Amino acid sequence: MNRLKQLLCCVGLAAALVPVAAAWADEPLDLARDDVRAFIEGAQQRHGLEPDAVRAVLGLVRIQPPIIEAISRPAERVRPWHEYRKIFITDERIAAGAEFWRQHRDQLERVAAESGVPEEMLVGIIGVETYYGRILGRYRVLDALATLAFDYPPRSAFFSKELEQFILLSGEQGLAIDGPVGSYAGAMGLPQFIPSSYRAYAVDGDGDGRVDLWESTDDILASVANYFRVHGWRPGEPVVAPAVPGGSDPAPLAHQGLSANTTVGALWQAGIGLAGPAPADPAAAAGLFAQEREDGTAYWAGFHNFYVITRYNRSLMYALAVHELGEAVRSRVEAGADAG
Repeated sequence: MNRLKQLLCCVGLAAALVPVAAAWADEPLDLARDDVRAFIEGAQQRHGLEPDAVRAVLGLVRIQPPIIEAISRPAERVRPWHEYRKIFITDERIAAGAEFWRQHRDQLERVAAESGVPEEMLVGIIGVETYYGRILGRYRVLDALATLAFDYPPRSAFFSKELEQFILLSGEQGLAIDGPVGSYAGAMGLPQFIPSSYRAYAVDGDGDGRVDLWESTDDILASVANYFRVHGWRPGEPVVAPAVPGGSDPAPLAHQGLSANTTVGALWQAGIGLAGPAPADPAAAAGLFAQEREDGTAYWAGFHNFYVITRYNRSLMYALAVHELGEAVRSRVEAGADAG
């Protein structure tokens, strides 16, 4: 019996490993569709998955129309920075992050020492992604990926690949194919890894032979750190600094791209100061970008590690929120230690 058949035999039995979604009343996927048949054939050709087994998996799918609306209007695209920031930089979330840090201090310190990714970055990611496990998503991952693969043409190719990856992942990790619940885009666990990232970057931090991104703090922290390490995180380097314009207009140097477009030295020459840690080397890459605050436009300079964060989620606002939340949590933890 191959691993996919084993998986199908265990549908529902392994659901205790992950959160389980409530039953949905939406329409099942039409297995007679041409694109569905093409997916089944492609899964066999690319991964050796048996057509009958894949067809049985797809027979469990329920198409979720709200997912299409959600992916069409992500907060990173429809909100200005000052509104987006209010979602994540709250006293309640900072307090939750500080409690998470205190509970898992030894694990955080060990992972940070081994990977070079600081504790505040690990805590910032988990806080923005899932509020430290409080918000894990409400859609079955199978439904989310299939809905986007078959009913969202702009990104059908991408999510078709992720659906394949999820089928493979479920077999590898012993997850019930109809069990895991996640975001509208099929991201899972406290760090919200999509299936391909789960398979490529998630690691077994506790050494139990499987990777559990829901319950194992060791696996969760090690996996986030590994993601950043693989994507080029540079230990000890600064992330981002508020820019302080001098006499010249900074707008011509600013851009919204996801890579550095200038250097620290060029910013200095343009009369732009940096109100925070910055690379000492004037040749160091930097990206100047603007975001809207309630009182007007503000500018920041992002450095190499800032753009590594955007590899996790391709948004400048996301990276800024992760950094700011992580720093705020670290300050809260350190203040508590001082008070004690």
